[in-house]
Amino acid sequence: MKKSLVLAMAMALGVTASAYAANPFSDVPAGHWAYDSINKLAASGVIEGYGDSTFGGDKLMTRYEMAQIVAKAMAKGANVDKLAAEFADELDNLGVRVAALEKKADNVKITGQIRYEYADRDGAFGDNVAKNRLRTRLFVNGAVNDDWTYTARLQNDQNLANNKGDETTSLNQAYVTGRVGGLAVVAGKAPLTLVDGNLYDDTAEFVSVSYGKDVKLTAYAGQPTDYGFDNFYGASLAGNVGKLALSAGYDAFKDSLDAAKEGITATAKNANVKVGEDNNVWNVTAKYAFDKNVALNAAYLNSDVASDNLMKKDVDTDGFVVGLDYKGAKAKEAGSWGLSTKYFDQGAGTFVAHTMKTADWDKYLTEGFKGYNVGASYTLAKNMVYMLDYYDFDGKETDKNDRVIWSRLQISF
Repeated sequence: MKKSLVLAMAMALGVTASAYAANPFSDVPAGHWAYDSINKLAASGVIEGYGDSTFGGDKLMTRYEMAQIVAKAMAKGANVDKLAAEFADELDNLGVRVAALEKKADNVKITGQIRYEYADRDGAFGDNVAKNRLRTRLFVNGAVNDDWTYTARLQNDQNLANNKGDETTSLNQAYVTGRVGGLAVVAGKAPLTLVDGNLYDDTAEFVSVSYGKDVKLTAYAGQPTDYGFDNFYGASLAGNVGKLALSAGYDAFKDSLDAAKEGITATAKNANVKVGEDNNVWNVTAKYAFDKNVALNAAYLNSDVASDNLMKKDVDTDGFVVGLDYKGAKAKEAGSWGLSTKYFDQGAGTFVAHTMKTADWDKYLTEGFKGYNVGASYTLAKNMVYMLDYYDFDGKETDKNDRVIWSRLQISF
């Protein structure tokens, strides 16, 4: 046993220069440089020698022998994290969980995602490349304590549709999640999905609280990001009845902003609601899982925005979405795949930041849209998923048709 190792172990147990019980080892005289440390370790039951009253300090130790000593020191409360890390495999085989060390190792995690998206458009809005983009995201997750975590997202977008070198990088999410008593809390600039993404699916600055498990009540308030309203709030109630999942909600988008004056730069500038007016949306959703592979889902939305407060009068302000999902590609499972289809009939006011992958929903803000989507996904290799979708839409009040083939290769790490 090396001098530094003996001293380190003894110091971790709080050894001092004072004497303990009578010397248990005949080959460690009182004048030995490590006498006090070895005596302390023996008295604490961390080391036992070789059973013949000898310490054997000049003998080589196996890794398992050393792991046994580390395990005993840990049981005594010694801070031996570095030794525990070195002998982690042996400790695991001995059945010793290095909980504190594992917790420290997992305190901060960095994960990432790369997306390449390409979309080809044909119809009233042009026969062109709708999207040719490379997006990289880095996620940082840190444990604040046993109840709270911090998450941040750094994102880089590169527009490959032209030769201008269009590129943006931003820290576009930063929030905490945790619990206060029986309430689950989210606070900060975080992802938010409303009505399965048919009403809103993007980042927002908000605080939300949820209560319940089998039946969950959720309420939130804050500001939608760059979508033309000064503030918003809402609440929903969700629960399951056998294979049927149900929810009902109310979402209020308040005080529509003047996009030009406010400098709103997002694709959607809330062009359907006049400045200063509100858009309040009631909704119900249902999803029935026939088995683990097949699920039918539906949503109904109704906006109470008055016709006089819309940019285009006498248009529908309610709508519905019906979808069918079969299986689904799992990033961790190479060869897994899935199919899906949806039919949309959404009036003006029933969507603010739609989850539609092509982003062409913003072309129908003043009148709403109807049409269908079919899609497929396939996991090429672990953490490499390919998706392909086709969209065919028409305006609800015009004959503006939009057909888009959209594809994405998504790599996670």
